Amino acid sequence: MAKEYNWHRFADAGDPVTGEAAIAVHEVNGKKICFTRFQGELYAFAHKCPHAGGMMSEGFIDDRGNVVCPLHRYKFSLRNGYNSSGEGFYLKTYPLEQREDGQYLGLEKSWLSW
Repeated sequence: MAKEYNWHRFADAGDPVTGEAAIAVHEVNGKKICFTRFQGELYAFAHKCPHAGGMMSEGFIDDRGNVVCPLHRYKFSLRNGYNSSGEGFYLKTYPLEQREDGQYLGLEKSWLSW
């Protein structure tokens, strides 16, 4: 079964949201989400590390396209949240869409939201 999303506008069309390799936090539908740009592409991911709850916005983006947690230096791929440093965790990532009227983030629908 394919995932279904509720789409939420978080920025105007043309708004850069964040600079290259900088991490910005925006609130989307009451939830804090981290955004970054890597090689010109925008990515969105969880605000807290799945390992020990570190604030991912206080981490950094390495030269391979991983966000690095500030607490224990665990690395997660911006593309899919895969724990590229090997500890077995997964960082939540979010789909993004550029539309005529702005930029949108998809939050997965659950049976609770139907």
